[in-house]
Amino acid sequence: MTNIELKASYPDLVRAESLAKQLDAKFQWRKRQVDTYFHVAHGRLKLREEEGEAAELISYFRADRAGSRESNYQRLSLPVSEPLRQMLADTLGVWLEVIKTRTLFLYQNVRIHLDEVENLGNFVEFEGVIAATAEIAVTTKLVQSLQRHFGISGEMLVRFSYSDLLQQQQKTG
Repeated sequence: MTNIELKASYPDLVRAESLAKQLDAKFQWRKRQVDTYFHVAHGRLKLREEEGEAAELISYFRADRAGSRESNYQRLSLPVSEPLRQMLADTLGVWLEVIKTRTLFLYQNVRIHLDEVENLGNFVEFEGVIAATAEIAVTTKLVQSLQRHFGISGEMLVRFSYSDLLQQQQKTG
């Protein structure tokens, strides 16, 4: 699957939630998520766990650049995560964990994530889901429109994943 993503540092998530509601975006849920990343040769592989939900194994490939960018990913839903997490940890090794509280809104074909990431801060992330190649340009424009609506400047854009940001922080901290 493919999506168009944009991530930005966004200290005021109360304002972000208000802006999402102004769009008449549909509130879906607020959950604590734990993403365990594993060492892999290419791309990323993480196990996402949410309380009371099936776990998901997610692999993805995405360029590290600020602004709108294409991401290719695969998701596999899993009923029990502990044995799989242990198997992956034993064979691949755990790279790091990202713990966050995520609030999800839906606006057209875009998922609006309002994220409070432990030890990192607050972020807004737009993920425009692409169903057909022809939708890439339209979805990119929609994501850019959301960027303007939320008042996200170029300085706020984040080019790396939360895992990369946490790793950089660990190296300098």
